[in-house]
Amino acid sequence: MLHDIAPRRAKSVAETVLGDYRPGVWVSDRYAGQQDLALAHQVCLAHVLRDVQYAIDCGDTVFAPKIRDHLRWAIRVGKRRTELKDSTLVAYAAKAERRLDTLLAIPAAHPAGKILQRQIKAWRTKFFVFLTDREVPPTNNVSEREIRPSVVFRKVTNGFRSDWGAQVHAGYRSVTGTARLKGQTALQAVRDLVNGTFVVA
Repeated sequence: MLHDIAPRRAKSVAETVLGDYRPGVWVSDRYAGQQDLALAHQVCLAHVLRDVQYAIDCGDTVFAPKIRDHLRWAIRVGKRRTELKDSTLVAYAAKAERRLDTLLAIPAAHPAGKILQRQIKAWRTKFFVFLTDREVPPTNNVSEREIRPSVVFRKVTNGFRSDWGAQVHAGYRSVTGTARLKGQTALQAVRDLVNGTFVVA
């Protein structure tokens, strides 16, 4: 789990961190700076569902509720991937795509529904990558949880006073975050770091 702290969220920040490495799949929200960084892109369905709920709260009773139910169904299928055969998962992925096409053909009457429909059409090919690749999560919740302590730290302290302070914090979060993913304690991770055997996950 690699952390990097920069003064802005530009795409160049992620590109600098990645260097020549190009991931197979990138999971993120729909922020422009997170696009085209990998061979494939899975949009975070948790973020999409928030937009869907907003459209529902605004009064859309036709399009948004159906999208909500469909995305929730797809996420439930994703949680069962370990017990599904490859052929079954392929069938579910095809069903998810067909159903989304059907829903996008529904005329959205409410203004909020129209906006949501345009957004989904713009990201049409990036909703169900997780149904074709068992290693891909449907949301970026893991990353969101990992950066939350840093976000809270920034708000409490009003930001870092120096570049080296930010780098130290990012290094600390990288070590402890990786340790957590590996089921290690922070102390074990620090020992591995000192011994030269620590590898960022």
